[in-house]
Amino acid sequence: MNAYPQTDIDAVYRAIRERRDMRHFKPDPVDPALLQRLLQAAHLAPSVGFMQPWRFIRITDTALRQQLHAEVEVERVATAKALGQREEEFMKLKVEGILDCGEVLVAALMDGRERHVFGRRTLPEMDICSIACAIQNMWLAARAEGIGLGWVSLFDPQRLGALLGLPAEAKAVAILCIGHVEAFYDKPMLEQENWAQRQNLAELVFENGWGAGQAAG
Repeated sequence: MNAYPQTDIDAVYRAIRERRDMRHFKPDPVDPALLQRLLQAAHLAPSVGFMQPWRFIRITDTALRQQLHAEVEVERVATAKALGQREEEFMKLKVEGILDCGEVLVAALMDGRERHVFGRRTLPEMDICSIACAIQNMWLAARAEGIGLGWVSLFDPQRLGALLGLPAEAKAVAILCIGHVEAFYDKPMLEQENWAQRQNLAELVFENGWGAGQAAG
């Protein structure tokens, strides 16, 4: 009775299935109205205690975008060294499109989050879960619009926060690359590059206890 028409249901599942973390972009500008729709989709996300902890900073200054790229490059090299035997393999991966995409946003957690106790008293990390929901909303909306989005997390939050003038209690959690693409990857890029493979759902769903009666076949 409350279900959408089947074509709408199919479209929702298609967007979920075909969403990709994009790294390869065309430099074409993103229509401002489209960007606004994506931001509105993010803002409609659920949040614990309705705290709405997301803040988005649009990067329009070319020099600042280059500084963001430099910060990511520092962490990319550090991550590669931390991976040990996979260092060389990692360095061959394209992990961001900051200098290539039409739009760059920085998603950050607001300051003053400690006053939001509802749903966070024992799980304070639910603020991060909430902003992740907002980014996922944007991701799915972007895929439906035919626009690529890539989430970059290779940076030092304190250094990035200082660069962008974030309040001390705020925290950057994502650099979002948004833009037109030649095509979406057939599979997640890291799966295509044999970095990792999608796990079997049946091995991840339990019944009545950890590891018990794997429920999904």
